[in-house]
Amino acid sequence: MRIIREFGCWGLAIGCWLLAVGCLLGCRQTPTEVTKVDRQPAIYPDYIDVTIPVDIAPLNFSVVGEDIDKVDVQITGSKGGALHTHGDYADFDITDWQALTEQNRGGDLRVTVCARKDGKWLQYQDFNIHVSTYPLTDWGVTYRRIAPGYEVGGDIGMYQRDIHTFDEYAMLRESAVPGRCMNCHTANRTDPSQLTLQIRGEGGGTLIQIDGKQYWFETKTDSTKAAGSYAYWHPSGNYCAYATNAVHQSFFVGKGQRIEGYHNFSNVVLLDVRSHELILAPELMTETDLEIFPAFSADGKHLYYSTSKSCQVPAEYMKVKCSICRIGFDAENGRFEQEVDTLLNGLHDNRSYTLARPSYDGRWLMYCVTSRSNFPVFQPDADLWLMDLKTGQTRPVREANSNDVESYHNWSSDSHWFVFSSKREDGMYAQLYFASIDEQGRVTKPFLLPQRNPKKFYREMFDSYNVPDFTKRKVDFDAREASRQVFRHERIPVRIRQ
Repeated sequence: MRIIREFGCWGLAIGCWLLAVGCLLGCRQTPTEVTKVDRQPAIYPDYIDVTIPVDIAPLNFSVVGEDIDKVDVQITGSKGGALHTHGDYADFDITDWQALTEQNRGGDLRVTVCARKDGKWLQYQDFNIHVSTYPLTDWGVTYRRIAPGYEVGGDIGMYQRDIHTFDEYAMLRESAVPGRCMNCHTANRTDPSQLTLQIRGEGGGTLIQIDGKQYWFETKTDSTKAAGSYAYWHPSGNYCAYATNAVHQSFFVGKGQRIEGYHNFSNVVLLDVRSHELILAPELMTETDLEIFPAFSADGKHLYYSTSKSCQVPAEYMKVKCSICRIGFDAENGRFEQEVDTLLNGLHDNRSYTLARPSYDGRWLMYCVTSRSNFPVFQPDADLWLMDLKTGQTRPVREANSNDVESYHNWSSDSHWFVFSSKREDGMYAQLYFASIDEQGRVTKPFLLPQRNPKKFYREMFDSYNVPDFTKRKVDFDAREASRQVFRHERIPVRIRQ
């Protein structure tokens, strides 16, 4: 018994000694004898003064500089709470980070950064990260990952990402459907229970997925020039609008712009997913114009789209100027009105207006402006603009725009956040950025999609992010079933509504 007691005391002593050593080592992680620097740190990604929602994945970052071998970051909430991390880069625990953002909803996170350079610690000026009062309750985003400048190859894939963690899930990759291109995956106002996508190439088809069940349609008919793409759901879920076109690419020789994308024909059609009928309207299927990028208004009573005069592309690529138009729609009878309103006139303004996306609350219309083209993702001058649908006033979204491409954009389910793709970092690879908007149309500084180790991740990423969209929940998608359906070549035929 005495031996046991003595061993227990000895074990307790060892435990206390180990705890003391651990505390000592932990304390040594905090920089001492720091030299203060009269500037804010250069960090990647640039998260200085961004606005984030509660529960977003942690904004991990690196301090830029070849000679920096360690960083020490302290975050203090204006409403309480603190975080500390020490290592090769700022790497925050997800649970602790989200607890801190929740505690500081509507407040600020003050970030103190120290970096060790040549064996000496430097302390930079603090910066803030703002925590919005607007929640972002959507589960995540879907997107296509694609090598820039190619239609097929490089294992094109559709993915979804939980924006509250770092978890990414492949939905459908080219390895499952070799030689095919998948595009235009679209949920109904962020609701993944209704989803559509188009497979191009041999055995391609239009997928309508409802509550996880796949229906594969042949949307190319004798009355249409191509199958459906660039899709957009009617709020009722009874209809889905598509552009029927073919995408072409031309490559430049020399410096400057590398590639030009264009369409030499395009019309807009509407699929009634209940009756499997295509609804054709003469106003959306003209012979002299190209109608493209449909999008229904929040109440479903109008369809927005872009239109441009037919040009001899690629030779006349500089002449492609798109306007944004609107046409009335009667959802009860499935009929379009004959009168077309031109909201933005590209020929008159010597600009090209594309990708109209109305917010789901009916307040805003966000769209893309370029000097030319109906394919903005390849235009270095592509910017996001905003129209107030109450007043008709328009303005560039300067808070989110950069000196390079801003293109494909979509709204969160509550219309207080939007996601868009941007090539601001290197002019070649599109990455995903998020920003919020308030009732007055004021937009916050956008932040890059967080990654666990963003510097390593984005340096090793050789894909562009394409066609991003929010989803309320994780998409239930059976890639094996999709692969089987593609190679079966069995398609549901559509009829033309008379």
